This record gives sequence, C-alpha cells and structure tokens, in this order.
Amino acid sequence: MASDPKIYVYEEVAKHNKTKDCWLVINGKVYDVTPFMDDHPGGDEVLLSATGKDATNDFEDVGHSDSAREMMDKYYIGEIDVSTVPTKRTYTPPQQAQYNPDKTPEFLIKILQFLVPLLILGLAFVVRHYTKEK
Repeated sequence: MASDPKIYVYEEVAKHNKTKDCWLVINGKVYDVTPFMDDHPGGDEVLLSATGKDATNDFEDVGHSDSAREMMDKYYIGEIDVSTVPTKRTYTPPQQAQYNPDKTPEFLIKILQFLVPLLILGLAFVVRHYTKEK
C-alpha cells in the first residue's frame, strides 16, 4: 500500500460503477476491482451491486478467506473521505409495465378479444343449423 494514500470523495468513487470500471469502498479504503471482475467467484454482479455505497457489510457478511483479504492489497488505490459517504443509499424501484389490476397477461387479453366473437358466431351457426326445420 502507498505510504501517502490518495483521498477520494464519494462522488468520484460512485462514478466507477460498471463492469469495465468498478471501484469499491471497504473499511474506508478504495479498491479498483476492475481487473478482478471476470475472476470473482460470485460473479461481477456481486461486485457491481456493492458500488455506490460503503460495501464493508457486504464484504464482511460473505466471510472472505484470509487469502481473499490479502488479494485486496493489489487493488487498493486510496482512502475514502468518510464525511462524503451518504449514510443511506437511495432506493429506486425498477420500472414496471402498465399496471394490470387482474394480473391477466396482455397476450391473453388480445387472444380472448379475438376468440370470443368467433366462438359466439360459431355457436350461433350451430344453433341455427340444428334448429332449422327439415
């Protein structure tokens, strides 16, 4: 590790949140884990989900081995200015399709709109055909 570490503000670290450019904050330290994305045993999604926040709890909850902790040294790039890290991450819910109160899939509605008139016509034809006087 560097003897005089660079200090990063949260806004700078949070910009690095892609597979080809991924930084994490763990225990007040900033790591550029971009070269490790393809090799991470949990996949790159795990690392990406830890961007934009203090990922210490995420890291500790997994119970990483001593060798994993030693490996972090080669990805260390500096320290985070803890006063710039938000205490809470803002949750943005995923965008959803138009609300359908009865939960009926749209394709089923379209099929029924086509089939119901055909069934009524077919039933009318059958009734007319068999009730005709011969």
